[in-house]
Amino acid sequence: MEQHIPNLFEREYRVLESLAALSYRAGELGGYLTEIARGVSQLIQSDWSIVTIYENGTGQVVASSIDLGEDDRGFSMHGTLAGEIIQTGRSLIIEDVRRDLRQRNLPGEYLCYLGVPLRTAHSEVIGTICSFMQQPRQFTDDEVRTVELFAERAATAIDNYRLYRQQQRFNEILEQEVSARTEELRVAQAQLIEQERLAAIGQFAAMIVHEVRNPLTTIEMGLKYAQTALPSALAQERLALSLSESHRLKHLLNEILFYAKPQVNHLSKLNLNHLLNELIDQIKEIPEADERQIEFVNAASKVEVLGDVDKLKQVFINLFRNALEAIAIGETVTCKIMPGTHLNQVCIQIQNGGAPIPPEILVCLTEPFCSAKPSGTGLGLAIVKRIIAAHDGEFSIASTPEGTTVRVELAIVE
Repeated sequence: MEQHIPNLFEREYRVLESLAALSYRAGELGGYLTEIARGVSQLIQSDWSIVTIYENGTGQVVASSIDLGEDDRGFSMHGTLAGEIIQTGRSLIIEDVRRDLRQRNLPGEYLCYLGVPLRTAHSEVIGTICSFMQQPRQFTDDEVRTVELFAERAATAIDNYRLYRQQQRFNEILEQEVSARTEELRVAQAQLIEQERLAAIGQFAAMIVHEVRNPLTTIEMGLKYAQTALPSALAQERLALSLSESHRLKHLLNEILFYAKPQVNHLSKLNLNHLLNELIDQIKEIPEADERQIEFVNAASKVEVLGDVDKLKQVFINLFRNALEAIAIGETVTCKIMPGTHLNQVCIQIQNGGAPIPPEILVCLTEPFCSAKPSGTGLGLAIVKRIIAAHDGEFSIASTPEGTTVRVELAIVE
């Protein structure tokens, strides 16, 4: 008995020394489990030790005391020794497979086997530590307890790693949600600033328009009286030019006032085919449509949107007028009703040929006082964009050497 005591103390010391040498940090699971597999092989003097994890009926070799190819790591648990350990939750010893009556299979030329379950703190068996020997042998209770100690460390590390990965995924989801909320807040803040800016512009514009409109009306009355009092051709020509400029100034004042006003829509259900058919008949009578064609491609079926009929008419009159002004005599503007970008949207596309809009102007074309036309006020498309936005729609412009295309996307009434 005395001869075995030093060996027992020596074994316990080696086990403690090996356990103390293990150092696990989050995210370093593979290397840590490999140290466990090598430590088990060294302490019980096995030829090969592996750590496996069980999940959804499939086993995975996650660490080995000897190098393994990647193709050898996955296996089915059904009918395997590891599967038996997972099912029973108990250690399994095969001292000599040739004498085992249950005809178990061991890999290669191995004859001896020791398998221990990996059990978490919640008593869940999540895998195994398996050791293989080429020669038959017996295992002492101390050797089995040694492997069980390592199995406890491995199970704790795997459980912690899963919690770590779970926390990582949670943090990623949380970061995405925070990023999305931050973007929503930024957009909401920008909209609030824009609304406050427009409100201030509206008050200022209303005051300016009121102060200018009254004297402008007086000036127009004086010019019209002068037309009757000054019959000479030169005077009539100058007076006509002055009246034309006063009309242009009055139109600009009206557009400034309309742009600055808050958008209040009077919504009703509108049939797009009917609305555009009627509107195109009217547009064909304006001067810009003279000797030019409008081709309208109806939607294949009835399409209805919820909109303010007067404001949507204003939108499409503006867009058709711009398209007709951009083409030469004899050319055609095409209007199509087609599916929108999103499933519940419809797109009204107006396309014309003509010279492309320069990129530096295209990027600011829907901003106030930016115009591609020398005599334009730069408010037409800005008003169009505001009206479409007030309908929760989308407005876009694209221009290439083949021509310019505008798209108005509105929600469909289900």
